[in-house]
Amino acid sequence: MKRLLISLLAACSFAAWGAGGGAPLDHFPKERLTDVAALQNGAKLFVNYCLNCHAAAVMRYNRLTDPAVGLSEEQIKGNLLFAADKVGETMTVAMQPKQGKEWFGTAPPDLSVIARSRAGTGGSGADYLYTYLRTFYRDDTKATGWNNLVFPSVAMPHAMWELQGQQRAVFVERADAHDPKTIVHAFDRFEPISLFMVLRSCFNGP
Repeated sequence: MKRLLISLLAACSFAAWGAGGGAPLDHFPKERLTDVAALQNGAKLFVNYCLNCHAAAVMRYNRLTDPAVGLSEEQIKGNLLFAADKVGETMTVAMQPKQGKEWFGTAPPDLSVIARSRAGTGGSGADYLYTYLRTFYRDDTKATGWNNLVFPSVAMPHAMWELQGQQRAVFVERADAHDPKTIVHAFDRFEPISLFMVLRSCFNGP
């Protein structure tokens, strides 16, 4: 359980700083697992950006006092304890599953073991989280205005867009690698969206 928590915090920390490279899964920078400052930053990001909708109901706040993360109970109480009264409580949220389904079309999943559940032949759970959090892109055809390269048509909006900036996905038509006679619609690259482009879109400019 400790390893899963560390992987989640590290993925949150590093994902906030840059755009992703798309599928297949990017390799999670494992050096972050022993970077105490990065893990503490990940704890801050997780509590402020993820724990509003997603619970981690089998995790307790006092797990953040583990030497790998290095936070004191006083630091947790003063900076991270928004949805509980004591550091020994679990990481729950006020939003009920019924509300989540009504607002997003599906109840946001509990993140306690998300790293384990997303591990597969394509990469580790940390690889999945690292890539998923970095591959949101603007898509006006979706209800939230966002889409995701790893999880197409995901119901979740891009919670950390203010930290990462905005990007659009560029797709191209190309021959299938396994069948040259078949043309596929494939991801090519991400391009940053400037503030000018955002404002122009808001005001329906030319």
